[in-house]
Amino acid sequence: NQIVKLGARRHRLEAKVFGGANVIPGMHQLNIGQRNADFVLDFLRTEKIPVMASDLEDTCPRKVAYFPRTGIVRMKRLVDAGSQQIARREQRYKAEFSQAPVAGEVELFG
Repeated sequence: NQIVKLGARRHRLEAKVFGGANVIPGMHQLNIGQRNADFVLDFLRTEKIPVMASDLEDTCPRKVAYFPRTGIVRMKRLVDAGSQQIARREQRYKAEFSQAPVAGEVELFG
């Protein structure tokens, strides 16, 4: 909605979506990556925003660079960066976020 408020034309919006991988061992039962991918695709379909490019799910992490002036996306699938290292980092993030106050807002198109 903020983009539209700033002057974007809704009918010109396009999406490029990446991610939704299950990169943490032992988390496959929860299907978090698939649920995230399903959510974003359902949202975009509901809002009638076309998906111009995507690379979703799987088990490998990705490095994504987006260039807003041109709309170009560069995406590279990374070699398993060490699942244990990722799991430790996620535990650290969880501890930080549980202590940090909630700030900002999330706005979905209505």
